[in-house]
Amino acid sequence: MNPLAPLAALNRHLCKTALWASTGGLVLMTAVIGWQVWGRYVLNDTPNWSERLSLFLMIWYILLAAAVGVRERLHIGLVFFKEALPECAGRLVDLLVHLLVAAFGAAMIWYGGQMAASTWSHVIPTLGLSVGLGYLPFPLAGTLILLFSLEHLLADLRGGPPAPARESRP
Repeated sequence: MNPLAPLAALNRHLCKTALWASTGGLVLMTAVIGWQVWGRYVLNDTPNWSERLSLFLMIWYILLAAAVGVRERLHIGLVFFKEALPECAGRLVDLLVHLLVAAFGAAMIWYGGQMAASTWSHVIPTLGLSVGLGYLPFPLAGTLILLFSLEHLLADLRGGPPAPARESRP
C-alpha cells in the first residue's frame, strides 16, 4: 500500500472542495456585480455594499483557486530551465520548488493568521462583517498550499507524482 494514500485522499477532497468554493465565489461575485450595474444604470440607485462584497468574495475565490493550482501543478514554473538540466539536477530543482512553495504556504498561515486575528474586532461598515473574515482566506489557503506542497514533495521523493484532484475520464 502507498503510504501517501491517506494524504493524497485528504488533499484530493480538500482540493475539490476548494475548487467548488472558489467557483461558487466567482459566480456569486458575478451576480453581485450584475446587480450593481443594474442598480446603477437601470434603477439609478447603486447599492453601497456591492463593491465591497465583490472585493471580499474575490479575495476568497482567488486564494482558494491559487491553492488548487498548487495541487494541480498549475503554478508558475521554469520548465525550460529545469528540462535543460540533467535529470538528477532537475529532481533537485523540483524538490527545492516544493520546499519554497511550502515555506510560502507556512508564511501565509502565520502572517495571514496574525492579520485576521488583529482585525477581527473591526467591522466592514457596508457589510457588517468582520475585517478579519477578509483576511481569513490567507491562513486557510496557506494551509492548503502547505499540505499540497508536502504531498508533492513526498511523492517526488518516492519517485512518482500524486494523483490529480480531478478524475480523468476515458
